[in-house]
Amino acid sequence: MPLAMNREVFITCAVTGSGGTQDRSPHVPRSAQQIAESAIAAGKAGAAVVHCHVRDPETGAPSRDLGYYREVTERIREADVDVVLNLTAGMGGDMVFGGVESPLPVADGTDMIGASARVAHVAECLPEICTLDCGTMNFAEADYVMTNTPGMLTAMGQMMTDLGVKPEIEAFDTGHLWYAKQLVADGVLAPDALVQLCMGVPWGAPDDLNTFMAMVNNVPPEWTFSAFSLGRNQMAYVAAAVLAGGNVRVGLEDNLWLDKGVLAENWQLVERAGTIIENMGARVIGAAEVREKLGLVKRAPVAR
Repeated sequence: MPLAMNREVFITCAVTGSGGTQDRSPHVPRSAQQIAESAIAAGKAGAAVVHCHVRDPETGAPSRDLGYYREVTERIREADVDVVLNLTAGMGGDMVFGGVESPLPVADGTDMIGASARVAHVAECLPEICTLDCGTMNFAEADYVMTNTPGMLTAMGQMMTDLGVKPEIEAFDTGHLWYAKQLVADGVLAPDALVQLCMGVPWGAPDDLNTFMAMVNNVPPEWTFSAFSLGRNQMAYVAAAVLAGGNVRVGLEDNLWLDKGVLAENWQLVERAGTIIENMGARVIGAAEVREKLGLVKRAPVAR
């Protein structure tokens, strides 16, 4: 594959995620207000897209509370910075088996709900983008499986398309791209799909460059892609993604550190990514250009 560096790059900031990072850094936002404020700061630092989960403000545990999503959405849309809102739709597909000798009944931590419930906050808030995890996958935990069946993905993808919300395909391995192409072929997703290449997430695609290029080479040319890796390789993947023709994602969902021993804030990670992009001779584009590129329509703040 010839080198086709991207010269017009957008940055996505993954603000908080749903992992157990809330007690590992004081900068991981918990409350809806903190999440929105961190997203707004990331936008001011150069992020065109903010990807948001919500958490219980007391414990920091991941949440599906519609009220928290509404508050995050309204605060971001009312802010004095323009960003594209991307809400997760990954919650509600968590299966924790009971152990290798007695897998059933399932154990605490299982959170399995129906397709309509998984996109209820998307229907409520109408973000411009929402995520669609395009496969079932073992995560690092011994008995935890992220569960997304073909039937579930077809139902959720059609609901997102019917709502006018652009799905961002989350691809953790090449098979996820294979099925995403089938969703496009079936008319569930639009041909100009958006995909996030999720590298280095145990036990998906490792973040070595050979595997990364295998993922890139499986993205159809009419699609738009971004990529990220976890932890210490986050900034290296800013450069790798741009060189491969893509866009970039950074943020505390994927990495807590700015430098060795220095905990990051979201805006600092965005600012550093922007510096890398510009030093490579590319330009960081803003929310309005992203909307034009992806065919998105800006949503107005909710009337109060």
